[in-house]
Amino acid sequence: MADYHLEASWSPVEGGSGRLTLTLFNLSSEPLSGFSLAYRSPTRIADTHVCDGASMRRQVANFHEFLPPEGLSIPPGGHWRFTVEGLADEPKHRTDGIKSAGLTLADGRRVAVGFGDLMLEGGDGGVTPPLLPPGRVEEPFALLPWPLSLGLKAGDLPSVLYPAERTRPEAIKALSLLLALYQRLYPAEPAPFSLAAIKGGRAIRFVTESSIAALAYELRFTAREIVLSSADAAGRHYGLISLAQLLHGARAGHDVFKFPNFGTIADQPRHGWRGCHLDVAGQFYPVADVIRLIDILAWNKLNIFHWHLTDDEAWRLEIKAYPELTEASAKRGPYETLIPDFGDGQGARIGHYTQDDVRRIVAHAASLHIEVVPEIDIPGHSTAALSALPDLVDRQEPPDSYRSPQGYASNALNPAVEFTYEFLGKVFDEVVALFPGEYVHIGGDEVAEGAWLSSPLCKTLIEREKLAGTAALQSYFLKRIKAMLSQRGKKLAGWNEVSHGGGVDRDGTLLMAWEKPELGLALAEDGYDMVMTPGQTYYLDMAQAEAWDELGASWAGFTPPERTYTYEAEVGLPETLRDKIRGIQACIWSGNVGSRATFNRLVFPRLPAIAEAAWTPLTRKDWDRFAAIVRMWPVL
Repeated sequence: MADYHLEASWSPVEGGSGRLTLTLFNLSSEPLSGFSLAYRSPTRIADTHVCDGASMRRQVANFHEFLPPEGLSIPPGGHWRFTVEGLADEPKHRTDGIKSAGLTLADGRRVAVGFGDLMLEGGDGGVTPPLLPPGRVEEPFALLPWPLSLGLKAGDLPSVLYPAERTRPEAIKALSLLLALYQRLYPAEPAPFSLAAIKGGRAIRFVTESSIAALAYELRFTAREIVLSSADAAGRHYGLISLAQLLHGARAGHDVFKFPNFGTIADQPRHGWRGCHLDVAGQFYPVADVIRLIDILAWNKLNIFHWHLTDDEAWRLEIKAYPELTEASAKRGPYETLIPDFGDGQGARIGHYTQDDVRRIVAHAASLHIEVVPEIDIPGHSTAALSALPDLVDRQEPPDSYRSPQGYASNALNPAVEFTYEFLGKVFDEVVALFPGEYVHIGGDEVAEGAWLSSPLCKTLIEREKLAGTAALQSYFLKRIKAMLSQRGKKLAGWNEVSHGGGVDRDGTLLMAWEKPELGLALAEDGYDMVMTPGQTYYLDMAQAEAWDELGASWAGFTPPERTYTYEAEVGLPETLRDKIRGIQACIWSGNVGSRATFNRLVFPRLPAIAEAAWTPLTRKDWDRFAAIVRMWPVL
C-alpha cells in the first residue's frame, strides 16, 4: 500500500467548467513537508484558473504539478486539500480523473501516490445501461460478420472438420493456420479442425473456382461433405473462418445455435478497407498483446491493422539511424526528456518495438491476410521526436509560440528546417523496408492554428513560396513528404486535415474522415479516396453511455454499441461518389485505456460491430442477431 493517497472530486459551478477538489492523505508514520505533488489527468487546468490552497508549478498537456502553501506540514494521518476553478474541459465520467500521481520529496526522492476515481459532488450521475440486449436469432447459425447470402438447414453437430482425401498442400496449410488461430483465441475449447480424417467428423473439399470474385467464398453443405469454393487464398481463408465460427457457436451456444447439414453460403466483403487502428504511444502494448489483437481482427474478417507508432507521448519504433528516438523519447518520467502522461507511474517507463518485433508482427498479420499500415505522425504530434533530436528545431523560434489542442508547446516538425526532410528520409527508408504494404500513414492531424508563424525560417519560406499561413505551410510540407514516399514506392495515407491549405495530389492519397461524419462527403467531393472513421461512432475510447460511472473519453459524446452498429458510412454520399469510399475503420486511442479490463469494456462489442458494418450489406444487418452472437466472440 502506498504511503500517500490522492482523492479528486468535481462539482458543477454555474457559468463555468466546475470545481476540482484534490485531497492528499498522509498514510505514513512521518510528517510530510517540502514536497511537490504531480498527477496526470485528462481534465486539464486552463491557463486562466483560480487555485485555493496550492499553487501550480507547471503543466505540460495532462501533466500537472502543484506546490503546497509555504511551511505546510501534513502530520501522519492528516491531509491537505486544495481546489481549482478554471478547467479546460468539463469532466463527464469518473475516468476523467487521476491516471497516475506521485510526490517529489524534500530530499529529491520520488514516491508513488495511490488514487481513486473522480467523484461527482452534488449531481445525478445517471444510470449505466446494459451494453447489449438479450438478443434474438431467426436463423440459428453463429456467423460474424453475417454473410451476403445464406440458405441453410441445421443438422447433427460433427465432432470436427478435416480435409478430404487428395487435398492440395496449400489448402491443408491454410486449414492448419486457422486451427492455430482458433487455439490461440479459445485455448480451452475443443479444436474445430483436424488435419487427419476422423470418424464422426465432416470432410472439407476445397475447390478453386475462377468465376468467384476476389476475396469471396462459397460454402455448400451436404450430409457427406462441405465444399469450400474460392478464387484465391483470401477467399479460402474467410470461408475457413466461417466454418470455425459455425462450429464454435454450435458448441458454445448449443441451446440456440446449430451446425448446418444442408444448404449454401455465398459471401464477399462489402468494403475493401476493413480496418482497426491501435495507438501504442499513449500506452505501450507488448508484442503478445499486439499479436492477440491481430488474431481478433482476423476472427472478425478485418484486413487492415493501422499501427499508430509515434505521437507526442512517445516514439515506439526502433530507427537504427536515430537510436535517440527510442532511447530518449520512449522513456518518460517527471524529470526525463518527456513528462509522464496518462497511465505512467511515478518512475520512468521504457517501451518500444525493435525491428525484429515489427518483422514478427507484420509476418503474423500477413499470414492472416491482414496488412499492417504504419503511422509516423507528422508534422504535428511530434514532441517525442523534437525532444530526442534538438536539431529539428528552428532555434530562433520561441519555444512556446503555440500550443497543440492537447496542450503541448511547439510540437510540430518545422517545414522550413531542412534537417526535417533528411531525418524523415532516413526514417522512411527503414519504415518501407519493414512494412511491405501499399501505404504509409503520415498523420497530418491537429497542427495548431498559428504554428510556425513565429519561426524566422518559416517566414522566409512563406515569402519565397508565396504561402499564406499554417495550413499552406503544412500543404507545402506534405507535398514534399508525398514525393519522398512515392520515390520509395509507397502511397500516402493521412487524417482528414491533410486536405487543408490545398492538400496534396489526390492520386495515390487515402484520407481518413475522423473529426465528424460530414467530412467524408467533403473529402470525396474534393477528389480524395477516403476511409470513414468518425470519432462520434468509430472511436472506441469514447464512453458507451452518458452516465458518470461509464468508462471512457467524451470529446465526441458517447457511443453505445447499437449506435456504432447501425451507423452507415455511406449515408449522404451520392451514387456518383460512392467509389471514393474505400472502407471503414475502428480507432483505439489508448491514452484513457489503462488496463486490459478497460480495453475490453470499451473495445468490445463495438469492434465486431464495426467489422460487420465493413463486411455486411445494410439490408443483411440485424442488431438483435448480432447481440446474440457477439457474446461468444473473443476479447483481448
